[in-house]
Amino acid sequence: MRPRKVLVASLIAVVGVAAFTAWWLRADKEDPVDPRMACHVAVYRLDDGRLIDIAPITGNGLRWRGVDGRTGKLQQGETGRWSGSIGWSDRPDPTDVQLGTCSQPVMTFEGHRGQRLSFATTETRFQGHGETLAGRLVMPPGDGPVPIAVMVHGSEATSARTYNYFQRLFPANGIGVFVYDKRGTGDSTGKYSQDFHLLADDAVAALKEARRLAGARASRVGFSGGSQAGWIEPLAATKSDADFVAVAYGLADTPLAEDRDQVRLDLIAAGHGPDVLAKAREVTDATGAVMVARFKGGYDRLDAVKAKYASEPWWKDMKGEYTGLVLRYPPIALRMFGPDEGTSWEYEPMPVLQSVKQPLLWIIAGADREAPPEETRRRLLAVAKGKPNATVVEFPGTDHGIIQFVVTPDGEREGTRVADGYFRMLVDWIRDGHLGDSAYGDAAVLARANQGLSGSAR
Repeated sequence: MRPRKVLVASLIAVVGVAAFTAWWLRADKEDPVDPRMACHVAVYRLDDGRLIDIAPITGNGLRWRGVDGRTGKLQQGETGRWSGSIGWSDRPDPTDVQLGTCSQPVMTFEGHRGQRLSFATTETRFQGHGETLAGRLVMPPGDGPVPIAVMVHGSEATSARTYNYFQRLFPANGIGVFVYDKRGTGDSTGKYSQDFHLLADDAVAALKEARRLAGARASRVGFSGGSQAGWIEPLAATKSDADFVAVAYGLADTPLAEDRDQVRLDLIAAGHGPDVLAKAREVTDATGAVMVARFKGGYDRLDAVKAKYASEPWWKDMKGEYTGLVLRYPPIALRMFGPDEGTSWEYEPMPVLQSVKQPLLWIIAGADREAPPEETRRRLLAVAKGKPNATVVEFPGTDHGIIQFVVTPDGEREGTRVADGYFRMLVDWIRDGHLGDSAYGDAAVLARANQGLSGSAR
């Protein structure tokens, strides 16, 4: 009976890793936004002057955002009234937001009526690195020159033209925006990829297209984005005539380090000490070798750390970006189904960051679990010390996305809002070329362009 049990176990593992592959490769087709939701997507100016954006979310529903960072999810009930939940939680939100229906649209927020804003929009298709990409230029009202932000993607595999809300928030604040669907997403051709060099070439092509479409209205044109964009934007800047680079919650370390540092945080959260962290580093070095080999090799090293440590109690507490998943499945299943998105696993960003000549704004999430910030902070301050063009800012106590959170009784983080000051900071820096004199919530300016290190809070 044992051979049959082994075969069954192997089949279960293969099925499991195949499901894992489908998730990793984002194999599910992106569903169109429900027309009953899509008709409300816009940015609204309230009668008290505030701006509220209504954006679609993947799945079903809408999300409202204020420039102050408050946000919530919206659902329409059977009676036609809208209700929501706070931030990214399931807790009911007392904020009164009403949108009416598609046939009778109306927007009220906390008793204030909203006026839907519209912008000059140009759809386009342009040539990236071997693929045809779908893009959109959105310009604020008027005919004078304005800065334009080319929005660079994170790791999401959804259409930026559908889901990137900056295409409304920035124009409402006098900034043009160019959004485009990453290769293999939305209406762009090709296969989804995390090859930073290909994606940087696509971003360079997007910047050229934005300049072409904007014509005389383009003043400064540069890159803005978050997360994975922190690897792509500086690389694209060195290949282009971009005028600025704005990065939020990205890493100035390698993608392999992202997993390593996440595993470290997992183990610290579980109460393990330095001896365990040293052992775990051996494990992440081994799982990283499998990733670099794109699941085709590295298994002798992986088998060695499994034999050495798999029986120890801390083994189960490792998760990370990929380590926990790689450890879960046998090599034969990983060889057969291990996903390869072309990720530039060994990409070292420091030489590129040192060569970026454009003004650079980097915003760190101080309690980021997805992109742990310690080494990134150290590296960025080293860059800023020797370069007059870098501004480094940190929002303490925020997670990936500059999101504030509460910790639930079971130890999970529950996102409640975006930090106050984050959106204003991006707008001021892109629109005016520098940070303004007003405060940006709890943000701490760690280094300021042309002024070196400061450590002061604003």
